[in-house]
Amino acid sequence: MKWNLSLPSTKRNRLIGLITTAMLIAGGWFWLVAAARSPQRDALRPVAVTHGTIEEVVTAQGKLEAKQYVDVGTQVSGQLKKISVDIGDEVKKGQLVAEIDPRVYQAQVEASEAHLNSLKAQLNQQKAAATLAEQNLKRNQNLIAVNAVSQQALQESESQASVAKAQVDSIAAQIQETESNLKGIRTNLGFTKIYAPMSGTVTTMPAREGQTLNANQTAPTILQVANLDVMTVRAQVAEADVTRLKEGMAAYFTTLGNSERRWQGKVWQIQPAPEIVNDVVLYDVLIDVKNEGHELMTGMTTQVFFIFGKAENATIIPVEALTRRVADQDNEKGKAYRVSVATESGREQRVIHVGLQTRTQAQVVDGLQPGDRILVSRPTDTATAQTNAARPNAPRFNRGPQL
Repeated sequence: MKWNLSLPSTKRNRLIGLITTAMLIAGGWFWLVAAARSPQRDALRPVAVTHGTIEEVVTAQGKLEAKQYVDVGTQVSGQLKKISVDIGDEVKKGQLVAEIDPRVYQAQVEASEAHLNSLKAQLNQQKAAATLAEQNLKRNQNLIAVNAVSQQALQESESQASVAKAQVDSIAAQIQETESNLKGIRTNLGFTKIYAPMSGTVTTMPAREGQTLNANQTAPTILQVANLDVMTVRAQVAEADVTRLKEGMAAYFTTLGNSERRWQGKVWQIQPAPEIVNDVVLYDVLIDVKNEGHELMTGMTTQVFFIFGKAENATIIPVEALTRRVADQDNEKGKAYRVSVATESGREQRVIHVGLQTRTQAQVVDGLQPGDRILVSRPTDTATAQTNAARPNAPRFNRGPQL
């Protein structure tokens, strides 16, 4: 490029400045375009291969309840005269736990017994009358043969004998009815004493002494007896996971108060009827667990883990390392992947086989040993910044004030 030296120095300097600015702008634009078109490079970070236990699980929340329990109620109405136990007491089967005021039913029993005695006396009297009528009939039958009595007298004696016999049968039927009613009244009198139908612990007691209970419509509950030696977890599992569960599958759970202890159990029932909560279809899955020491109590909130697979003393790597699949080298050990291993001599490519795999971890069956260091890709800060710059509407997370 030739400069016109004949131009004044001021104009020449201005022209040089404009040309320099244009060249800088063009160079910057070229660099930005090249940077935008170049693929984002990932930084490699070493990750140690670990050793431990890996589990493939599905989680759900649940509630604890006693596997065996019974609501003890009353079959008769009346005032609750006495409760012999309290919440937390241990009771035995057949033990007296409560009593309804028996006076009304006792009076009914006494009245029915008196009526029964009266009917029995009437029956004896009517039997005597029937015997007399039968004797008169036989006498007239003998006399009619010698024409000692009229035909009308014979017919009247026959009618009297038949009526007397019918009255005996009627009173006998009344006695049978009264005895049946008396049996029912005595049964109701027995229901005023309430006994424990099973051995266990008194867990709830909604009724109170002196309360009047009406058993005509529904059986009022006085208390609940539960066997706390075996508890049941009622876990609610989403429909997407419930098809993978099977009866007899191993599971464990933790409680809200002690998340460190694992309670082991097995699935014993998957109930077919769903419950819809906020448009989510949930199925109740029941798990039994022994409750030695009665540390577990009804109503406790649990976090349940259903175990689909478990590997102990396993070689473990993060799932993010499994980026390069080698499907043609799969075998009975598992799926094949290619990973980069950091060695003293540099980077080494290895094919590994993976067995059990969760969302975050994978079990390495062969190809790696605990203590090896594999190289895992992670986007660099520059690449991340460029990505965020290219997406101005990307969500930003507020980390709070920096101290």
